[in-house]
Amino acid sequence: MDLELSDDQVALRDGIASMLAARVPIERVRAGYDGALAQELREAGVFTLRRDGFAWADAVVVFEQLGRSCVPGPLVDSTLLGDGRSACFVGDQPPIWIECLDALDVLVVWRGDRFEAVAPTAVTADPTSWPLDPGTPMARATDLPAGEPLDLGADARTVLLAGGALTAAYQLGLADRLTELAVAYAKERLQFDRPIGSFQAIKHMCADMLVRTEVARAAVYAAGAHFDARDMLGGFARSVHAAKLLAGDAAIANGKAATQVFGGMGYTWEVDVHLYLKRAWVLDTRFGPSDVHAADLARAVRA
Repeated sequence: MDLELSDDQVALRDGIASMLAARVPIERVRAGYDGALAQELREAGVFTLRRDGFAWADAVVVFEQLGRSCVPGPLVDSTLLGDGRSACFVGDQPPIWIECLDALDVLVVWRGDRFEAVAPTAVTADPTSWPLDPGTPMARATDLPAGEPLDLGADARTVLLAGGALTAAYQLGLADRLTELAVAYAKERLQFDRPIGSFQAIKHMCADMLVRTEVARAAVYAAGAHFDARDMLGGFARSVHAAKLLAGDAAIANGKAATQVFGGMGYTWEVDVHLYLKRAWVLDTRFGPSDVHAADLARAVRA
């Protein structure tokens, strides 16, 4: 399996990165998700990647860049819906946590082996005053009204695995950008008249961050490739479990390491590191946390 990006994928990566740099600077990330940002992402084709003919491996490349920019919002969910509307996927068992409820076009409810579309205005939920991630406002509901049957073109398990793969790609982007932030700060921050990056302890931390990121990158790219070839290759589910596990752990571990590299400043609101770490914590709960994917991967390997 060739995991090198093709020329078209490199162009796609550079194009989405350039668009995000221009339209979603860190100040806008701090402002959170809203209807205007959703519309810009919709116009850029983020929500309709599969409908527009892009492969899963291409979508993985796009979501890696979204993670690098820490773009807020239920991006994976909206892409899974695939018709251009902003969506959030939730289960039907309480407590039900809904992301960005006020900015959604549709709430997709997973009921066992099927999905239903529910109007967000029909949902009674209490907003969380202090969400873990300031860019991810959350609301809590105890039950949900019945919705309209929703055909997403695949069985529920496959759709949820696709969500895991795209979430892993976003987490990879978080891990990659956190490594860059830590290395850049280690080069410029002086202690004892020397850059702190010259100290062995800091070198080891940054090296570990890079290794975690590159291992996760291989797993995430492999998951995208396996998804595109799932009719011909076995094990695409195992590849998603591995990607979500490795990318999720890399994003969280790199967030903690970057906070340490920044020292006392790493805990402050002004430093961007906390935005990435908090997003990593939130995304670890989406489409299966790391421990669940680890257990699923172990069962798949044993089988």
